[in-house]
Amino acid sequence: MVRVITNENFDETLRAERFVVLDFWAEWCGPCRMVSPIIDELAVEYDGKVIIGKVNVDENNDVVSRFGIRNIPTVLFFKDGEIVDKNIGAAPKTLFVEKIEKLFL
Repeated sequence: MVRVITNENFDETLRAERFVVLDFWAEWCGPCRMVSPIIDELAVEYDGKVIIGKVNVDENNDVVSRFGIRNIPTVLFFKDGEIVDKNIGAAPKTLFVEKIEKLFL
């Protein structure tokens, strides 16, 4: 299941989990609506191995500012709390799977 990441639980999530993938999105964003179901599927497929979360950019300005998110969707890949890769814009599921497999598994 996808975790809802907020300003309040962001740091705790990164400290507690080794592998984290975060989708920065907004309801009004067309490309975000294309990526959202992919992120949901990945959360199920990698349950117990990788934390998959979503950050609503309209509700979590602190996290958005911290990482300089200017375009959405932006997907950040964290390993041990550090960004190790990112994807900006809509992309097919295969791209996300390749990155997760290469970076984390």
